[in-house]
Amino acid sequence: MEAESEPYVRLATMRQLHQAVADLNTARSLADTLQSVADGIVSGLGYELGCVNLVRPDGDLVVAAFAGNSAAEALITGRIGSREAWERRLSMGEAWDELRFIPHTEGWMLLDDDVPQWHTEGPEPRFEDEWHPLDRLYAPMYASGGGRDLLGVLSVDGPRNGRRPGAWGREALQMYASQAAIAISNARLRANMQRALVRLEREQQALRASEESFRQAFEYAPSGMAIAEMGGDQHGRLLRTNDALCRLLGRPASVLRRYSFADLVHPEDIGTLLRTSAEGGRAELRLGRRDGTYLWVSLRNSVVADTTDGPRLLLTHVEDIEERKRNELHLAHRASHDALTGLPNSAELRSRLGARLCERPHSVTSTAIEALDAAYGDVESSAHGYRADGYEGEVAPGVGPHDHHVHVVAPGAERDDGVKGLAVLFCDLDGFKSINDRFGHHAGDAVLIEVARRLTTCVRDGDTVARLGGDEFVVLADGLGAADAADLAVRLRNAIIPPIRVDGRAVRVGASFGIGWAECGMTEEEVLHSADQRMYMEKRSRSKVHRRAG
Repeated sequence: MEAESEPYVRLATMRQLHQAVADLNTARSLADTLQSVADGIVSGLGYELGCVNLVRPDGDLVVAAFAGNSAAEALITGRIGSREAWERRLSMGEAWDELRFIPHTEGWMLLDDDVPQWHTEGPEPRFEDEWHPLDRLYAPMYASGGGRDLLGVLSVDGPRNGRRPGAWGREALQMYASQAAIAISNARLRANMQRALVRLEREQQALRASEESFRQAFEYAPSGMAIAEMGGDQHGRLLRTNDALCRLLGRPASVLRRYSFADLVHPEDIGTLLRTSAEGGRAELRLGRRDGTYLWVSLRNSVVADTTDGPRLLLTHVEDIEERKRNELHLAHRASHDALTGLPNSAELRSRLGARLCERPHSVTSTAIEALDAAYGDVESSAHGYRADGYEGEVAPGVGPHDHHVHVVAPGAERDDGVKGLAVLFCDLDGFKSINDRFGHHAGDAVLIEVARRLTTCVRDGDTVARLGGDEFVVLADGLGAADAADLAVRLRNAIIPPIRVDGRAVRVGASFGIGWAECGMTEEEVLHSADQRMYMEKRSRSKVHRRAG
């Protein structure tokens, strides 16, 4: 089972990787893009050195960008390695999916080939996965379009943690190489398009030649391209589309000419499209396909003139980013959910709990109607010392007339006073350790998965069931009174104790529940600690025999 801190590391890595990828798309030129790729290896992936080797027209690879060491950058930038030597390297060592790792024990054979490289000295590794200065790790970049045309190779060295990257680090490097290939291809395409656009502004004779160049770049671009009207009643209407865009949206060019992007965009993204400025504007949104599905794309706009002093047109570059969006969602889910049970993990639990709390305690208990009035700002809120209309009354520190936060309060401890609150049920399994000891961790994992399923089926939509770690679970259930929370704990315990079949045998666990209440003025840790302490009080109040389910 994963360490509790790993989700935080993954979330931090995902944020750094997301920022590094975002920086790739802000570069203004091919040279800036290549340098951004090298810088992202150091800043986003945690390596001390990063190098971009780009395939030249003759097939050899040139060191196009370097980051992390100015002396090494001056030594090898611009130097060329033969295609034959590179292909030899990419066929050696260990294949980590698309990556290629050559350990120092094999790397001595490469010291005399013509691939530009830097040399550092260091001691022998002290443990198996320690990084050696002569270890080599390469991430090939392939051109978009589904082929295997080599675009270049990323070389990385010196992981800051001193270890060879694990599965998570390899996946991040491979994903970054894929995004870097797209950014470099797009930078090349933009450079070609900008050169074509410059030629369109020249004299008439040069204009005719550049129009052909533009047509070819437009028609045969690997990404979608469109030309639309700009201004007037038909603003935004598509005049011309290339084959790539037609394939992307599943519609022929004759049909697309009936639409504008406003007709194709997802209803939730229409605001994003309208906010995108015409000249130099860019946006990420969803466009509708012929089969009724929607596809995530990146739109990038440029303004061109049809002829000299003629009407201005909108040239739009449409890039398919569906896979990137899917990967972002996948990484976000992995960072916020438990890998074994699929439940929200400790970090996500604290995030959801913290979203309901504020620093100012709610000292005066409000009725349900008063809580709604405070939320929508319709009436005077005398309990907080301010009026919703903003004309009278003293405004409490940190609270304004537009504060729509509904404070979380706890029911009375002595009696059921009718107050509904956010119940925090802390669950600890009884007898789980003996299952692990007798039948192994495989059986224990199967029990945890089944317990997670049973807990989830017993709560309402909108409630949260999270795995805190080990055999501890937490349930967040809003809108409950004290009696409701006690009834829910009984239902959850009764759902857990029936036998669980694992590998043909029936095993049973019990459960101890502690009921805490979230309340504004408390921190997430205080709320969870309170429920945890109540769980241990409940566990100690029962004998060991009654705690075990059997």
